[in-house]
Amino acid sequence: MSETGVIHGRFQVFHNDHLKYLMAGKARCTHLVVGITNPDPTLIGKDVSDPQRSSRLSNPLTYFERYTMVRAVLAEAGVRGEELSIVPLPINFPELYRFYVPLEATFYLTIYDGWGRRKLELFHSLGLKTEILWEKPPEAKGVTGGQVRKLIAEKGIWEHLVPPATACLIKKWNLEERLNKLAVES
Repeated sequence: MSETGVIHGRFQVFHNDHLKYLMAGKARCTHLVVGITNPDPTLIGKDVSDPQRSSRLSNPLTYFERYTMVRAVLAEAGVRGEELSIVPLPINFPELYRFYVPLEATFYLTIYDGWGRRKLELFHSLGLKTEILWEKPPEAKGVTGGQVRKLIAEKGIWEHLVPPATACLIKKWNLEERLNKLAVES
């Protein structure tokens, strides 16, 4: 077991498979640092392996909203505050990682596609210790934030795809209206 682990994601929106992923990382370390990627528009980099990741429609929630969501969901799952840190992580800018996360930690990730492999390359380029939690083909990915966002925008049934804390916050923030506004602007 590692003392400190770093795990990351956009969490746009935090769904049940995100929870599974973070809990798998937490099971491997004493203290989990959750890096929220694409923390603000200036720190969103386009990557050819997944160009949609950088669109405004794919990033409707602010860093603070995602921070609040991650903290609420993990507290609901029983992770104690002292076992957890939540920080921004500009994933497309490896030269900045040292300002946000402990580089001596173990970096956990999953791989489903070229984007997952690209992140592994970024981590290895810095000599970071990595652990792949699982690698699966894209069709085995399960729930995605894009699917949940689409269901929210279309007034579909989505609550079963997210933890209760996420559903509560999404309704409070009226994400449906925000997504529809972003779709019109795009």
